[in-house]
Amino acid sequence: MSIRAALVRKPVERLDEGVAEDAVPVDVARAEEQWTEYVDAVKGAGYEIIEVPASPDHPDSVFVEDTVVVYKHHAVIANAGHPTRRGEQDGTKSVLADRGYEISEISHPATLDGGDVLKIGDTIYVGHSGRTNAEGVSQLRAALTPAGATVVGVPVSKVLHLKSAVTALPDGTVIGYEPNVDQPGLFPQFLALPEPHGSAVVVLSDDTVLMSTSGPENVQTVRSLGWNVVTVNISELEKLDGCVTCLSVRLRDLPA
Repeated sequence: MSIRAALVRKPVERLDEGVAEDAVPVDVARAEEQWTEYVDAVKGAGYEIIEVPASPDHPDSVFVEDTVVVYKHHAVIANAGHPTRRGEQDGTKSVLADRGYEISEISHPATLDGGDVLKIGDTIYVGHSGRTNAEGVSQLRAALTPAGATVVGVPVSKVLHLKSAVTALPDGTVIGYEPNVDQPGLFPQFLALPEPHGSAVVVLSDDTVLMSTSGPENVQTVRSLGWNVVTVNISELEKLDGCVTCLSVRLRDLPA
């Protein structure tokens, strides 16, 4: 039987030193509270919570999604595009190896952030961005094609990561704020959302997604399509270019 679990990682005291496009003061204590509320929401949806050990030397390490790409029983350990984030992946690698995942790694000169990877069934879209280079796309393709994935490279020039621009609903419809999407026509189904903020979703089940309260019109749009929406306030983490997807890695089919 498949087990649903989620990797998460606590924010560190140096969170406000994280790399961000626009330097905005961060209330670290409030960020910690919001992270706890996020974890509680994921746990409340029936997920086992697996904490990757905190990494005090890495201010951005709360964004655990960037450290790995998980597909079936394969865990591809990322190589961060920003030098200050390299080393965050070590804790994630250890946790997943202990749980029986088949481990491979993105290696120099390739760079890849997990936030640039959008999985829809067996199709894996990878953003060629400021954080993920062409060699990173190539190495991910080489790692996952033998496992049955189709890896599709897509351009990302308007936002930090691919999933800063687009995510997907449970039925595979890709959603996002269209001005932030380089080529929406690359996706078989694309639905434009009305607001630039809070446009990402985390799929919690076949009929339920998690969204940020920072995009109330986006939440209303998704609900109008018949989806259940759980909302969380992650405003302090959004100041560091984070979104709801960045804070967890969902493991839908753990190795026996």
